[in-house]
Amino acid sequence: MSATPLLEIFRHLNSAPSRTWSVVITVFGDAVVPRGGAISLATLTEILGAMGVAEGAVRTAMSRLSADGWLERTRQGRNSFYQLAAKGEATFAEAAARIYAPHTPGTPGRFRLVLADRSEMRAALQQAGFGQAQPGLWVAPEEVPVPAEAGGAIALLAEADTADGHRLAAQSWPLEALAETYRHFIAAFEPLAMWLEQGHALEGLDALTARVLLIHEYRRAVLRHPPLARALLPVDWAGDAARALCAGLYRALLPASEAWLDAHATRADGPLPPAGRDLALRFREA
Repeated sequence: MSATPLLEIFRHLNSAPSRTWSVVITVFGDAVVPRGGAISLATLTEILGAMGVAEGAVRTAMSRLSADGWLERTRQGRNSFYQLAAKGEATFAEAAARIYAPHTPGTPGRFRLVLADRSEMRAALQQAGFGQAQPGLWVAPEEVPVPAEAGGAIALLAEADTADGHRLAAQSWPLEALAETYRHFIAAFEPLAMWLEQGHALEGLDALTARVLLIHEYRRAVLRHPPLARALLPVDWAGDAARALCAGLYRALLPASEAWLDAHATRADGPLPPAGRDLALRFREA
């Protein structure tokens, strides 16, 4: 089997390398959560080793994630096992909804405006999906709630026609930078899609590696994506092509990658359980 598609992916992604702990989060969210949320350190080390991550770096990342409350560790003799902590479960559930679920556009012409200039308010508003239209003025579609940290700020509702809505979106969010992130994703993974379309296949750990890297790179873009209705985004929005590419590749890689997990992945009481029904619903359009 040719390794060329994976080498091409590594070449593109190494131009903006990820921290190991961030890749571990992707492995948990994409491959471990559907199978109960717990996995052995040995399995994680094997998966990340196929991506070129050293065993010591994996152990350091797991220690950090445990110390920060994302994961919980148990031991059986010399073997370590990790499962999601409550903080991790909540964060992964929110991220999964944005990565795998269909996009549900809001009302294009109605916005929520918030006046906030304190640093803790700004950070919370940005995390919630608000964009900054002007210094101290934050904006989001009407259906986006004001986070609790900004609950004391002045909030208003406003309406705009399509033209003004486009201008407001372009002014408030870094859409061109986000589009470039999507284009980088397409450049990295389109060669693999073409290779598979020619009748080739990735099997076993190669399929799982490609699947994890696919979601990891797509996640980095989509979690920055503002909660805007499609009508407020550019006509040739790169996010549309990126999602179509990601969905097609994910479906192609899923059977072989799941077969590897069936045969090799373990947790404290043995093999991982089968994936739940939700896995098959990922990237299904409503």
